Amino acid sequence: MPVVTIMPAGKKLNAPSGTPLLEIVLKSEEGIGHKCGGKASCGTCHIFVTEGRKSLTKIDRTENERLDSVVGVGSKSRLACQARLGEEDITLEILGFASGL
Repeated sequence: MPVVTIMPAGKKLNAPSGTPLLEIVLKSEEGIGHKCGGKASCGTCHIFVTEGRKSLTKIDRTENERLDSVVGVGSKSRLACQARLGEEDITLEILGFASGL
């Protein structure tokens, strides 16, 4: 089972492949915005995946369009509600500001 490291807290959680990253972060009890209930319509769950991003599910059109409208997006950006865990360990960073709409 892959290990997800959540920064900046450094918390580590095991989760089954296919689990949405938002679900994992919420179980960690780290604060993260998620106004739209996982529909990729708000962008408040914008995170950076600093390690292991290639093992996540691919960015689909809906997520890509939402990321285009989010402040502070970079090459490591994902929406936690849309990205699902693959087979490899990952490290993600919860942003310290409200980057979504």
